[in-house]
Amino acid sequence: MPVLAVRSVIAGVLMGLANLVPGVSGGTMLLAAGVYQRFITAIAEVTTFKFRTRSIVALGAVVASAALGIVLLAGPVKDLVVEQRWIMYSLFIGLTLGGVPLVWKLVRPARAGTYIAGAVAFALMAVMALGGSAGGGAGETNMFMLALAGVAGASAMILPGVSGGYLLLLLGQYVPILASISRLKDGVSARDFDAIMAEMGVVIPVGIGVVVGVVVVANVLKVMLARFEKATLGVLLGLLFGAVVGLWPFQQGVMPEAGDVIKGQAVTEQTIGEIEPDDWPVEFFSPTATQGVVAVGLVLVGFGATLGLSMVGGTKRKGADQPAR
Repeated sequence: MPVLAVRSVIAGVLMGLANLVPGVSGGTMLLAAGVYQRFITAIAEVTTFKFRTRSIVALGAVVASAALGIVLLAGPVKDLVVEQRWIMYSLFIGLTLGGVPLVWKLVRPARAGTYIAGAVAFALMAVMALGGSAGGGAGETNMFMLALAGVAGASAMILPGVSGGYLLLLLGQYVPILASISRLKDGVSARDFDAIMAEMGVVIPVGIGVVVGVVVVANVLKVMLARFEKATLGVLLGLLFGAVVGLWPFQQGVMPEAGDVIKGQAVTEQTIGEIEPDDWPVEFFSPTATQGVVAVGLVLVGFGATLGLSMVGGTKRKGADQPAR
């Protein structure tokens, strides 16, 4: 039980951090930490009023640490992604790939359907990553869009390889939500009740959407893992590999030019200076030799970190961390 709690706390922090970064999946971090199936089962059990100590410990530790990580790191992570994108993405490539050995251990012995499901999932993720834009900014924000963003973010939080931050970018809610979280944190720190209440118009609809998304997706996944385990694990493995496609690290924000369209508005010479770096378009660049070496090093560091984490408290028996069905 103590090992499960520790792994769940670490997994929760990583999941919270991952969901702040477009292109990185929170579910991937749960897989890497070896608590994914336990987490899915815990949600399914709690939402059907089945309370078991192990499930409550795992769920509570993951949710609490993820929420704390999001609140404390929303501002800094947003700034790092904008200013040091290649460093952050290199690290998260390693963190993502570090979960592959654990999932493969659960998949073995693989069947033909496992490979087919994995290939389809990989292709879908690759198309999404290559066809999307990582430089999205803020779109129209209202109660419906915020709730929809919560559902999308929560679904992606559970599905490995699907980035909550990336889906928020596609919906145009990434910057508004992270900015609101950062302001909420400042309001709490300053004990400014008015500032806290001012953010409730964002926090409440997003929170409702998160609850709905988590409950629905977790229960569906529990059924899929119980009835079609090999195929479902194949999909998860494909999502894991596919997530890396959108994380090519050598990309950076570039100042928009007159005539570009940002947030639905055409940029003019007069408005260029008013556009925040968060909303700048992103382009690829050729790395220097030093950047290439550092990127490889960060990938290895991330890989080693999640691989080591997945081995903490591990047993020799295959699927030892799998919940009882």
